[in-house]
Amino acid sequence: MRSLYKFIVKPLHNRYNNTKKINNKELIINANIEDHRFVSKKAVVVSTPAAYDSSIKKGDVVYVHHNIFRRYYDMKGNEKNSSTFFKDNLYFCSPEQIYLYNYKTHLDYCFVKPLLNTNNLTVDKELDNIGIVKYSNNLLERAGITPGTKISFTPNSEFEFVIKDERLYCMKFNDIVLIHEHEGDEKENNPSWAKSY
Repeated sequence: MRSLYKFIVKPLHNRYNNTKKINNKELIINANIEDHRFVSKKAVVVSTPAAYDSSIKKGDVVYVHHNIFRRYYDMKGNEKNSSTFFKDNLYFCSPEQIYLYNYKTHLDYCFVKPLLNTNNLTVDKELDNIGIVKYSNNLLERAGITPGTKISFTPNSEFEFVIKDERLYCMKFNDIVLIHEHEGDEKENNPSWAKSY
């Protein structure tokens, strides 16, 4: 079974990451199906598109857009699957909705580590629109922007992921607008809750 232009994926574990284990007990941290922050973004590729070849293969673990697995309530209050639902816990996923596979970026996406704000005169915990590149892509690397490069990115271009217990921002390559000198004393803003995923 193959789709012509889309990947078919299934959740790696569950559709939602809304529980946390504490001392061998499971705590439900969210009961709202519409909150995108608790929708799983990890999937397994079940089949690849038939119309073209891809470097993403069957069985690869990929990070996808949260709306793939998300459920919602329609105007009558009925719970519904997203428009990507196919059948039996399988979902269609367009190539633009895959951001990372085998810890390599897909298409023009990249991932950036947010930085801790060390200024004591502000309540902001994080530096606005500044980070360090974690996962680059070919387009950025040709411009000399490799993992470890300190950069600035455009406002509201980032969306949050937790990958390998690290909180990262995903964005497109053209959202990176400046390269900074790396001073070496920057601290990553990786809250303790990120280690629970």
